[in-house]
Amino acid sequence: MTINRALGTCYYPEHWPHEQWADDARRMAELGLKWVRIGEFAWSQIEPEHGQFELNWLDQVIEILGQHGLKIVLGTPTATPPRWMIDRHPDMLAVDQNGNPRKFGSRRHYCFSHEGYRAECARIVEILAERYGNNLHVAAWQTDNEYGCHDTVLSYSDAAAKAFRTWCEERYGTIEALNEAWGNIFWSMEYNDFDQIDLPNLTVTEANPAHCMAFRRFSSDQVVSFNKLQTEILKRYTNAPIAHNYMGRITEFDHFDVGEDLEIASWDSYPLGFLEDRIDADEQFKHDHSRQGHPDFQAFHHDLYRAVGKGRWWVMEQQPGPVNWAPYNPAPLPGMVRLWTWEAFAHGAESVMYFRWRQAPFAQEQMHSGLLRPDSETAPAFDEASQVAKELADMASDDLVDAKVALVFDYQSVWATDIQPQGMGCHYFDLIFDHYRAARKLGLSIDIVPPNCADLSAYKIVMLPGLVTLSDQLRAALEKFDGLVLAGPRTNTKTQEFSIPTPLPPNLPGLEATIEYAESLRPTVSLALSTRGNFTKWHEKISTTADIVTKTLDGSAAIIRQANTTYVAGWADQEALMFLISGLCAETGVDTQPMPQSVRRRDTAKHSFYFNYGNSPQKVGERTIAPAGVIWTERIST
Repeated sequence: MTINRALGTCYYPEHWPHEQWADDARRMAELGLKWVRIGEFAWSQIEPEHGQFELNWLDQVIEILGQHGLKIVLGTPTATPPRWMIDRHPDMLAVDQNGNPRKFGSRRHYCFSHEGYRAECARIVEILAERYGNNLHVAAWQTDNEYGCHDTVLSYSDAAAKAFRTWCEERYGTIEALNEAWGNIFWSMEYNDFDQIDLPNLTVTEANPAHCMAFRRFSSDQVVSFNKLQTEILKRYTNAPIAHNYMGRITEFDHFDVGEDLEIASWDSYPLGFLEDRIDADEQFKHDHSRQGHPDFQAFHHDLYRAVGKGRWWVMEQQPGPVNWAPYNPAPLPGMVRLWTWEAFAHGAESVMYFRWRQAPFAQEQMHSGLLRPDSETAPAFDEASQVAKELADMASDDLVDAKVALVFDYQSVWATDIQPQGMGCHYFDLIFDHYRAARKLGLSIDIVPPNCADLSAYKIVMLPGLVTLSDQLRAALEKFDGLVLAGPRTNTKTQEFSIPTPLPPNLPGLEATIEYAESLRPTVSLALSTRGNFTKWHEKISTTADIVTKTLDGSAAIIRQANTTYVAGWADQEALMFLISGLCAETGVDTQPMPQSVRRRDTAKHSFYFNYGNSPQKVGERTIAPAGVIWTERIST
């Protein structure tokens, strides 16, 4: 797949005088930008009162941008319902798990299950689609904005409760089947009718995990159907591709399911904010990377959303300077905006859009930087964007590399460890991220694949740690797979309805092994391995007829191997994972290149890119990479 790369920005013309629009468009074009996103928060300007539309300003700005050669991503404004909407539908607000309404006064103040609000969304989307669906300047669309941001997927409103009961009846058919599936005989939790089912919050102690999992699936399905409501309308009026802008480590809904109704996956990349807000790392690491971000977090999401987008993906919002919402908001190290941009392109991005064009001088995001300052003078990121634009003009189009290592990522496994972690810090996302980090430290390019992947033939190594339930499609693919499989811990340990299966886990194709019990470990406890590294957080007592590759120092099986499947019966640290993965690579002929500290590599078909996330120079071969530096070399295909 050939990737033609472009730059863009997010623009809010409604925030600025009309007389400024043409000059802004001129400066964007001169900078080398190709795309501009507008409209996603402008409902009150489009429809200031119910049924009263003011679209002339939007017509004008689309024409001005288009006349300067800029292509437009038009957002549907459904993330910011105006105040009059709450007056019309006072029960449309989401409710948190403590029973408190998520009130008007910011954004995303709606419940996905509210039928009245859904009807209002369908109405405004159709009005915009009918007016701009064939506009030559509107070259792409974005639905809503950042589903799940601000903890807005799970709602405990009356509308959600009603919709959940309907969902349960459609899924289980009879109340007897639901009681059986959930194990409600435990603690006398049986229901006699679907109308008796409540949402799993405000219970005396933990709610039934099967009930919680059902609610998580329902909540995800509500996001999917809300998004589909909009895409179905848009597709009646336009052939332009439709995207949604996902976020970093937002896992409350299944992005693969949402992505089925979209042509492009995009995400909003804020490396410094995410380092402080969403990454489990020690204080020294955060200190050392406070102006650069985590070396693997952005790359992980690039690879994830490439999978969600079935190959097509963008960065819809790229951090250009200090943000406003993290515990600490430093400025990026000079060069990092360029590095983040090139890293996205190396992972296959079609476009990188800087958020935002001009810093707002008012309201919640007034401390969030842009390419321009509030007085329209250039901010530091402007020159870095200009440098990337010139470099893009000098570089020919490129293709994605054929990665030889795949990592299975599953949103339902995230929910499973949210519901039943069985130990502090034992979260699926962190387990997956640990495997991804170890592979990246070896210089590997990685594909992320969904849990229902039916064809693994393109890969030599497939990793599926913590995958809570093995789908029929993936099981069949593993049975045919002639590469190497790396599984565990916690792989295939629950049924679809969140109970322990029989045969006992892991029950993987070709692996004779049984988990006798699992234990979580205190932070002060680690189990040394007979090869390299340790188990931390999690350990499984396993009985097996397979070969024991590694033992704990007390002689228990730690890593086992049978045929092409390796199972790791614990949470391996980075030393153990790198040793294990490098061995699998050597066996399958996959080249590795251990990276210097904080340096990462990503291959395209034509180039090997190296990114220095460190704050000191690092050497790769004969070349030195400056802090926040990027280099690339011609790649010899193997």
